Amino acid sequence: MYISFGGIILMFVSAGTAFLARTKLSGFLARIVLAFSFICMVVAGLIVAYIVIGGPTSNFMR
Repeated sequence: MYISFGGIILMFVSAGTAFLARTKLSGFLARIVLAFSFICMVVAGLIVAYIVIGGPTSNFMR
């Protein structure tokens, strides 16, 4: 459960930093922030894929 929360938080961080880089920053700093945003989105996607492919667990609601 907490791993999926981490993925969701990374998605919010990615969206926020991409918005910041596109609207407020320029030049080299914007590229660095966009790269960070992309890395956060890739990691979040991998986490979500892991959770979805893993499926339900056998000890659900014990």
